[in-house]
This record gives sequence, C-alpha cells and structure tokens, in this order.
Amino acid sequence: MHNSNVLIVGGAGFVGSNLAKTLLSSATGVTISIVDNLLSSELSNIPRDPRVNFIEGSIADDLILAKLTDEFDYVFHLATYHGNQSSIANPLADHDNNTLTTLKLYERIKNFKRIKKVVYSSAGCSVARKTHDDAVATTEDDPIEIGQDSPYSISKIIGEFYSVYYHKQHNLPTVRSRFQNVYGPGEILGAGKWRGTPATVWRNVTPTFIYRAIKGLPLSLEGAGVDSRDFIYVEDICSGLIRCALKGQAGEVYNLASGVETSILTLAESINELTGNRAGFNYLPRRTWDNSGKRFGSTEKSEKYLGFKAAICLREGLIKAVKWTKDNLQLIEATIARHDGKMKNVDSPGRIH
Repeated sequence: MHNSNVLIVGGAGFVGSNLAKTLLSSATGVTISIVDNLLSSELSNIPRDPRVNFIEGSIADDLILAKLTDEFDYVFHLATYHGNQSSIANPLADHDNNTLTTLKLYERIKNFKRIKKVVYSSAGCSVARKTHDDAVATTEDDPIEIGQDSPYSISKIIGEFYSVYYHKQHNLPTVRSRFQNVYGPGEILGAGKWRGTPATVWRNVTPTFIYRAIKGLPLSLEGAGVDSRDFIYVEDICSGLIRCALKGQAGEVYNLASGVETSILTLAESINELTGNRAGFNYLPRRTWDNSGKRFGSTEKSEKYLGFKAAICLREGLIKAVKWTKDNLQLIEATIARHDGKMKNVDSPGRIH
C-alpha cells in the first residue's frame, strides 16, 4: 500500500486508529484522511502525524461528503454504531450511524475512478448460526438468518447488501470483511459520548474483564460463561484489512477470524490469572436478546485467497492488552468518569460478550 492515499471512515475508533498507525509504520509514501464523529471514539486515538488529515463529523453529513474528492486509492469503511446493546436501546441512532452512513458513502464515491478497493467492516455475529448448542465454524457462504438479534447486526448485513449492490450496479470495488471479536490496545472503555446504556462504558467483554480484574473486582459471567466467541487481536485485524484491500477480490467477503473457539469462562479465568485477580466471578442470567451463544469463524477462505492467518494467540494478546490497560489506566478512568452521573440510574457493569 506504498505511495497511496487512504480514507479511513471511523479512523478514530479502536480498529480504525490501529489501522492508521499500522499503515503509517509499514507503508512508505502513505497519506491518510480520517473521518470520524467521535460518537464512540476519542480524539487522542488519532496519530499525531503530518501525513494524517482529520475531518470531524459523520460520513452521513452532506457537508462532510462534499469534501471527499476522487483522490483516494483505498477506502476503509469502519464507522459503526457501537454495538449490539446500544442499537437495541436506540435503533434510530443505529440506523443513522450504521446503515445510512454506508449508503451515503457509497453514493458519494460510486463514480470515483481512482479507487482500487473499498473495504467494508461487517460482523461475524450477523451470519453466525443462532444457537447455544455446539458451534460449527461459520463460513462466508453460510445463509443469513432473517431472525437477527439486534439492529446492529441487521445494519451490518444491510451494509453487505449495499456493498454487493454497488459493486454490481456501479462497479465500485467493494470487499466485505467479517470481524470476529476484536480486542487489544486502544479500546478505551467509555470512549465517546453517552449513548443511553451501560454499554457506552462496558462495551466489550475483553476490555471490561481486564479493567475489572486490574481493579480487583469480580468478573460477571452470564449463563455461567459457557458461551463462546472467536477472539482476534487488533494487529491481526489490521493485517487482514490490508490484505482485503490488496488481495481481496471485489464483490467478495472474507472472515477475519482466529478460527479458535474460546468460552467466556476460559477468557475470564485467563484474565484473572494474568492480573492476579482473586475476586472470582459474579454469575448472572443469560441476556434474553442474545441467541448467538456459541460461535467462531472459519479461516479457510481468507487463508487460501488472502494469505491471512492470525499470528497472535489469545494468551499473548491478553498479555499485551493487560499491559496497555495498566499503562493507560488514567485515560480509561477519565473517560469512564465522564459518564458517572448518567450511570447512577442504569444497570452496570460489564454484561457484555
């Protein structure tokens, strides 16, 4: 991706900011434009580098879109309304920030001639079989169920539909990347603005567990922690996104997964061990809305066609994530504190998988 002009929509977020840093350190002659409304991200995540141009605002804003010209070689569309629980609380906000964003971006760039690839970030949860029984690796060709668990997962699938449509109708070179559960440095609990639920702070299971374990607090396990996920380190996701851009076939979809199924209990036990946390667990009932109990992604297609394979195992990644959290505890606690007054009247904390 050397000597390329790159647009990262959602580039101040957890994955987007890590992608920007990866490109800046690995690609010579790269310039990056970031568009982000800071709804669930922090300005401090954006690399301070003269090669980076930051535009604050939503990609659904016509004034922002008007600033985009046909100068980009690659576009990474990572903006989203984070995440399942926030979307259940406010489906209209999810639509504005997770569905409309994709449609308006594609409408703006559909006739751009310079673009080599548009990489859209989708979600493995949207395609995974809705089951609490034993999981089978989700492939890219598995059918999409009508019965989705949240507006977020619906929006991600709609984004895939639009990606395929704009490729067929306008020859926009879209590639869909289906994320599994990403974790690692740069995921700031409480980042961005209050979105009405505890998920604003306790957003994903891994950073929530790590923070609580460092603070010597019990880790909340829903349904005894028997549900499972596919955890993939953020550096691996960034590598996969770049491979989607460089090697992915326009119109196609690829899983970005570790291919390893890990129970939430195993994750919690590992984090307690690494942090020396002896507070144990707090057992809670299952979330009523979440029917994707056990899931993990197949890596066969991405390995074959992208040459992509996750390089960092869960334990190694957790060690890095724990260190980053300890090193950035002051920042994290400042962003959590920003929502303290609003957290008093809602359930808390950490019921996120």
